[in-house]
Amino acid sequence: MTDQSEFHFMGLTMAKLSMAYGVLLIAWGAAFSLGSDSITSWIPAMMGAPILIAGILTQMIPEKRKIWMHVAVLFGLLAFLGGFRVFAGMGSEDGMFGNAKAAYSQLMLLVTGGVYTFACVRSFIWARKMREA
Repeated sequence: MTDQSEFHFMGLTMAKLSMAYGVLLIAWGAAFSLGSDSITSWIPAMMGAPILIAGILTQMIPEKRKIWMHVAVLFGLLAFLGGFRVFAGMGSEDGMFGNAKAAYSQLMLLVTGGVYTFACVRSFIWARKMREA
């Protein structure tokens, strides 16, 4: 049973979900950057670090939860929007998966960024309803 004083998504508070998502993005960026000379392979990690930090600060400074969660959702939204680059490769000679590593990373950002942003928006709506109640 979950605590009703905080919004939960997939059984996690938004702070814990943010920390988990941040770690996932950092790990993905690090794993896909092994053996790569491209700085762009670190983009998931660059999106994940602020999300992770915002999640940690949300737990450490709960009275500033609103601002830290807005920072987190901003980077989640950027990850989601950046994931749409996967479709840019569709018109190239090599096709969508010409550079498979990049395409998989972009697709991962699109899907996970979309789910994370959806969860954040749901939590903001929940918080507003709780304030009004």
